[in-house]
Amino acid sequence: MAFLLALVALCALVPGTLAAGAQGAAGQTNAASLAVGINIDFNLASSAAEIRHEIALAQSLHAQIVRVTVPWYAFEPLGPQQIEPGPLAALDRLVEDAHAAGIGVIFTVYETPCWASSAPPSLLRRCSPRRGSTAHAWPPQDPATYAAFVAFLAQRYGGSALTAIEIWNEPDQSNQEYFAGPEKVIRYAAVLRAAYPAIKQANSHVLVLGGSLVGPRGLFLKDLYAAGIKGYYDALAVHFYTLTVASLRAFREVQLAAGDTTPLWLDEFGWSSCYPHRRIEQEQACVTAPVQAANLASTIHAIARLPYVAAAVVYKLQDSTGEQFGVLSSSGARKPSFAALAQAFADPLAPLAPVTLRLTRAGGRVLAGGSGPVGEYMQLQAFVGGRLRYSAIFVLNRFDRYAIHLPAVLGTRNLRVKVYPYGAGAAYAASAGV
Repeated sequence: MAFLLALVALCALVPGTLAAGAQGAAGQTNAASLAVGINIDFNLASSAAEIRHEIALAQSLHAQIVRVTVPWYAFEPLGPQQIEPGPLAALDRLVEDAHAAGIGVIFTVYETPCWASSAPPSLLRRCSPRRGSTAHAWPPQDPATYAAFVAFLAQRYGGSALTAIEIWNEPDQSNQEYFAGPEKVIRYAAVLRAAYPAIKQANSHVLVLGGSLVGPRGLFLKDLYAAGIKGYYDALAVHFYTLTVASLRAFREVQLAAGDTTPLWLDEFGWSSCYPHRRIEQEQACVTAPVQAANLASTIHAIARLPYVAAAVVYKLQDSTGEQFGVLSSSGARKPSFAALAQAFADPLAPLAPVTLRLTRAGGRVLAGGSGPVGEYMQLQAFVGGRLRYSAIFVLNRFDRYAIHLPAVLGTRNLRVKVYPYGAGAAYAASAGV
């Protein structure tokens, strides 16, 4: 995952009228059906009190759903249908507490046990049944073994808080941490095609989330369509940290081009409040705590206006080692983002973050500067004497601000400039003149 820090992306002087090019559904709303939630670091060694505390915090955020990782290898370390009682008891507590709080749960199930892994022999020889191992990142040799385990989960928890099972984590990620090995498309399609009917047979009400894809261009998704995944999921999960709203729109266009109208679940997105101590964390640009708060709220308000997104689940509840994406610090203190997110969850259709624009003359040119809502490409249009003469598409910096020197040929008089989020359209523009 990469974060765009450059200011100006695409610019062009235009001789005449240029269509704004803005696309999207700014006038449509989704708040009535949008499930909002938070990722929590569910630890199989957590005490009952710790699990209850995390659910209580999620409830105080007005979260409707929590997402947790269910490491398959920890539940069946020794063989199929040999469920470890300790991890199962911890998962029981989590689901019971979530159910009592009226909160749904997403299980993201991955990490293959040694006995089922397709890892090469050199890795399997070092595979530890009950500890993290490189071999756990490889998909199962037989997808039916995974299907049997997720069916067990659906049957056990489907009548309680279990809302959805997410089939693996980020199989299109370029690293080898989650879905290792060759032929990723074919292997992931096989896992998804095996898991879907097994889950539905165990409990037809449990939703099946395919994907958790990170590529907004949809190249992996196109290959999955060719591999026959249609009909084997209720929704597609995506993880977009960079240009989140624009990425959702681009990914949706790939879906529609393939005739796929299933909803999207954005069940990972967020910002790390690691600035100024670090500049980059987990491939994402660090921001300040106030910017993190503003970005989370702004993104929820934007997503609530996208009718094809069914869930928005923030990453994450609490900071952990090497990560400051949480709305709580590692000590449990509430960051500014905690209150901002709680308010956004309670009122997702609050007004979008405004665009600001100020024009100043400097060195025979005009400088356009201001701020805008995170997650979108921005469109700038410059008019001279009422005629569109210049257009630029750009991205904001890590602090949601921009500064663009307009071409000197435009002059510094009789100039009017508009700036707006590309997807939302000119109705959300800020305008100024000199």
